[in-house]
Amino acid sequence: MSERVEIERRVAEASAAIAAADGLLVGAGAGMGVDAGLPDFRGNEGFWRAYPPLRALGLGFTDMATPENFHADPPRAWGFYGHRLELYRRTAPHVGYELLRRWGESKPLGSFVLTSNVDELFQRAGFPAERVLECHGSIFHLQCARPCGEAIWPAEGVRVDVDESTFRAREPLPRCPHCGGLARPNILMFGDGAWIPTRTAQQEARSRQWVGDAGDGSMVVVECGAGTAVPTVRMACERLGATLVRINPREPSGPAGTISIPLGARDALERIAACLAAG
Repeated sequence: MSERVEIERRVAEASAAIAAADGLLVGAGAGMGVDAGLPDFRGNEGFWRAYPPLRALGLGFTDMATPENFHADPPRAWGFYGHRLELYRRTAPHVGYELLRRWGESKPLGSFVLTSNVDELFQRAGFPAERVLECHGSIFHLQCARPCGEAIWPAEGVRVDVDESTFRAREPLPRCPHCGGLARPNILMFGDGAWIPTRTAQQEARSRQWVGDAGDGSMVVVECGAGTAVPTVRMACERLGATLVRINPREPSGPAGTISIPLGARDALERIAACLAAG
């Protein structure tokens, strides 16, 4: 069987599973956002294409995405996250988000989203905020870098002036409204003992409730662009025990019974939509 025919067979299998389900659990990793035009941070080369000045310094994504930077070099830390904040504000969800939303809205139990992305593209695509679990937090929410307490607040109105030739931020940097100290995104970073998990914990509680109501037999999981480098979403989707549709151009394999589709998220979702429309 040719690769094209095999992909078509798997797309048809995925569409049948989605059509039969009472509820839709969407799992999403970085590949979902890459299809919307966001940078691919997989490996240093992808990271350095997005942030060329950091190549000369030998700084990769794991070097920049650490809480220590907000203490050791705040202008560099906010240069990186301030640039991402504005980039994500300008990024629009692609059609795949709308397709997933429509499928979920057609189900008796609706849908729930589990994502490791911090870009809030699902909310902007019309998914209810109370049906989204952002397991690594959100760049659109801030906290104290120290932290001085448990407060989390929206980044609405926060603008960071970034010199794109150096990716260093200029003063004034975002400040904690409670103690006046430096603020940081409410994102779970590498080696992060200062992250305040309250917001995500509330989302997790709502997710557990929804999954419990849905039950394994009536739910299908559609996982898009979640890789093994940061396997949070993949592992969570596998643990559910429901029918799993795994969409990933590089790492589509999964446990026995997985419907593996080796395509990008947008491409695969559009093909599934066409198959559903054809009946």
